Amino acid sequence: NTHRDPIIDISLCISLINGGVAGLVGVTCVFPIDLAKTRLQNQQGVQVYKGMFDCLAKTVRAEGYFGCYRGAAVNLTLVTPEKAIKLAANDVFRQKLSKDGHLPLWGEVLAGCGAGTCQVVVTTPMEMLKIQLQDAGRLAPTQAAAAPGPAPSLVAPAARRPSATGITADLLKTRGLAGLYRGAGATLMRDVPFSMIYFPLFANLNALGRQSAGGQADVQAQAPFWQSFVAGCSAGSVAAVAVTPLDVIKTRLQTLQKGEGEDSYRGIVDCTKREGPSAFLKGAACRALVIAPLFGIAQGVYFLGFGEAVLGLLG
Repeated sequence: NTHRDPIIDISLCISLINGGVAGLVGVTCVFPIDLAKTRLQNQQGVQVYKGMFDCLAKTVRAEGYFGCYRGAAVNLTLVTPEKAIKLAANDVFRQKLSKDGHLPLWGEVLAGCGAGTCQVVVTTPMEMLKIQLQDAGRLAPTQAAAAPGPAPSLVAPAARRPSATGITADLLKTRGLAGLYRGAGATLMRDVPFSMIYFPLFANLNALGRQSAGGQADVQAQAPFWQSFVAGCSAGSVAAVAVTPLDVIKTRLQTLQKGEGEDSYRGIVDCTKREGPSAFLKGAACRALVIAPLFGIAQGVYFLGFGEAVLGLLG
């Protein structure tokens, strides 16, 4: 004797559609910066790239403009369910934890924790594949620079460029399904704290200037577009920088092919011991520049109501 609330069902469908559209638009806009982040975080020893702009410039020279979008196909394919799960799960948890339209701070944090936990099922294999494709262009010049002889070329040989299907098939053949979920623990360690910081911070920034009858900020009220966008960017950048050390660990654990002289790691603890504290802030600026517009766009998409429009056409 089950009972399903049609209002919650409709709200969940709207959240899934909005989250999917937000992911597609956001990833398309910020993917080159995300590629630079991955390559900078994986650098050890030979410094092929001096920073984000140097990385992007060398990537364009060596691989063309579309080289900045290596791995984008995987991300665009899987980011729709990933962002849909993340944003929809947060909405559902917030509804369940709210009482009389009010959600305490502990409820906001708990809802973010639930959202971060749910998304890992898609995030881990998505980032596992994306990182291999993004980092492939870094490996050839790194290996060449470590070898004696003339100055290294920045161009990675086309024959060595992997494909998402090839990586997936190889991992499934050699390591089984667990191969695609390498670094799942580190992903969970990154995404749960991120969501616990991001969602409460966004909700309260988005409610600034609007008060409920009790005099508190009303997180349920509709904010103007610009406020939702700025709140998403601000909360995203703060949360992104806060968990950057965990993102560095995750990236390095999930990178299968290492350059000449670069370390391999047995696990999270082993990864934290190899380099000094400064290593854990590699790519922090890039990560903030990726996450800020990504979540600003996500909240903007929610404001514009693509999900409501789609369901209206279908209804």
